[in-house]
Amino acid sequence: MSAVSPSPSLLLASTKPSNETHKTIITPIIKKPTIPTIQCEFRSFENNSSSYQNLIADSSNRIHIIFKPPSSSLLTTASSMDLSIKHSKRVCLFYCSEMKDLAERIASASDSIELRGITWRTFEDGFPNLFISNAHGICGQRVAFLASFSSPGVIFEQLSIIYALPKLFVSSFTLVLPFFPTGTFERMEEEGDVATAFTLARILSNIPISRGGPTSLVIFDIHALQERFYFGDNILPCFESGIPLLLNRLQKLPDSDNIAIAFPDDGAWKRFHKQLQHFPTIVCIKVREGDQRIVRLKEGDPKGRHVVIVDDLVQSGGTLLECQKVLANHGATKISAYVTHGIFPNSTWERFKHDAGGNPENGMTYFWITDSCPRTVKQVENKSPFEVLSLAAPIAAALQV
Repeated sequence: MSAVSPSPSLLLASTKPSNETHKTIITPIIKKPTIPTIQCEFRSFENNSSSYQNLIADSSNRIHIIFKPPSSSLLTTASSMDLSIKHSKRVCLFYCSEMKDLAERIASASDSIELRGITWRTFEDGFPNLFISNAHGICGQRVAFLASFSSPGVIFEQLSIIYALPKLFVSSFTLVLPFFPTGTFERMEEEGDVATAFTLARILSNIPISRGGPTSLVIFDIHALQERFYFGDNILPCFESGIPLLLNRLQKLPDSDNIAIAFPDDGAWKRFHKQLQHFPTIVCIKVREGDQRIVRLKEGDPKGRHVVIVDDLVQSGGTLLECQKVLANHGATKISAYVTHGIFPNSTWERFKHDAGGNPENGMTYFWITDSCPRTVKQVENKSPFEVLSLAAPIAAALQV
């Protein structure tokens, strides 16, 4: 920037009387130059914060820079915007047909999740005829698939999609399988038994590696914690729990200060007692008497309490019903139940009746399940004592990890 030159001088003539002669005196009057001030804005590329400076140019060809720090509110706004952009991860979520309702709830729980479609068709011989819509559009994107292995018949077609998605040059791939269905068959008790949980874990461990590395696998309340060691190095299991949903629901009950937690066996106590340790605890035990397995009270006092039985899953419901009778006989005033996975094959949910008050031995006040098993959710909809606690928000959060 060049210095500003002085303004031209103004020459004024004046006449001064004299006895001898008249002399004309020229007096120069110099107008001082105006020093311009230039307002500039400089942006730092390191933190996107703005700083403002005044540049003053004077007649000596020098530039004076006066620093003025930006306001704290401006820095805070810029910083928060930067953090929100940095931590918001866009995810393309595909899903199987059974999980459509849950997928829509997940998308509603987060603006960062976009639902993508798959065409599920079959050939005349019954084998899958599948098509991934806009396959080129997910190149370089974070991709997830919401699965439901509700029966052996649907596993193959979903595995076909699961194996195909990571190979479409996606930046990362996450498989969300809320219920790991073979988890109850995780060990061999005699020669000839087949540990199908290990078989399924081996299949999932061979999902192709995506551009971003191994597949992430999200499972809720797996039946046996040792099953985490069944998975190979090509997959990263992430084990979540539905218990926080239960805790949130219990806080809203009118008798929330009178809740006790009951575990139907030692296995349930081992899985969940640390998450529920601030409640009074009751533990039941199953013992064999001949060919029968009978539930008895091992420790704790249910008298006068609203007792909530907690377990990871229910199938026929026999153990829960036996536990209910024991708790009622020992003085529980209300009995409810929570299981993450309500499987209920052959509509066994019908065995559980509603207690509107005063008959805990014959019915339950509440029976909470999650939407990990979509077929059951549709069967028990608007039927007391059942209430569905959605996994949508926890899954949306897991997809941001």
